[in-house]
Amino acid sequence: MLRRALLAASASTRLRELITTAPQTRAIVDRYVAGETADEAVRVTRKLRAAGLLVTLDYLGEDTKDPAQAAAVTDEYIQLVGKLGAEGLTGGGTAEVSVKPTAVGLFLGGGTAQENISRICAAAREAGTTVTLDAEEFAAIEPTLRIAARLRGEYGDLGCVIQACLRRSEADVTALAAYGTRVRLCKGAYEEPDSVAFTSRREVDLSYARCLRALMNGPGYPMLATHDPRLIDITTSLALLTGRAPDSFEYQMLYGIRPAEQRRLAGTGARMRVYVPYGGDWYAYLVRRLAERPANLAFFLRSLRPER
Repeated sequence: MLRRALLAASASTRLRELITTAPQTRAIVDRYVAGETADEAVRVTRKLRAAGLLVTLDYLGEDTKDPAQAAAVTDEYIQLVGKLGAEGLTGGGTAEVSVKPTAVGLFLGGGTAQENISRICAAAREAGTTVTLDAEEFAAIEPTLRIAARLRGEYGDLGCVIQACLRRSEADVTALAAYGTRVRLCKGAYEEPDSVAFTSRREVDLSYARCLRALMNGPGYPMLATHDPRLIDITTSLALLTGRAPDSFEYQMLYGIRPAEQRRLAGTGARMRVYVPYGGDWYAYLVRRLAERPANLAFFLRSLRPER
């Protein structure tokens, strides 16, 4: 119930205004968001790379309804990968970018999103790195996968994200695994109806485990995005059982969550990538993070109290 309430809050204009204008909010935002500018994001990337961690950067924002805004987001990504490349942070995809298709015009029609994503992929290739298409609400899944399929002929390293909470995901993962693509598997952070999504934690975990097995047994490059210790242990065991080399898959976690575990995994020789968001449009992202880890809610609410 708490998770559902928090996810509903992510769409509340009134709560958005209350939280984003509260001066005490900044402390918790800084824990999960790497600043508002590309330069700040690059500085965080530099620190994470120095600690032996891989990085994927997300410029916050989604559901763009203005072609000019979609173009501006695209330009931001192009400038970002240029900065990363100039700093020597992109070699072998060590620092890449994650793009939400709705932020670059998925629902604008006319091929806007595909054209913009292609531009970002071209810039990423020039910088020596890769692009992953983020998962979003259910309505965006099918058009996102279609764009990924069309562009993969030119950009074979274009990755995509599958959410284990969705009932369709096992079939999607099985199809993608057969093609040998880069696939990030996460549990999912959007509120969806029972008709398209599993709603209990147990069902989502079981779906994740099934999808995980399909990816680890396939020829592609699995990117296992989870903070769940049980699923991390299952991943480690599957890697041993399937004979996967440490560089043939990776773990992924969010910036600000379980940093000690991130460093521990990297210290074992595993590839460990940190998902690092930046930008001013952080409200929906933050609330979804609280929904995933409700234990953080008390800390967040305390941060909103005026100082005396």
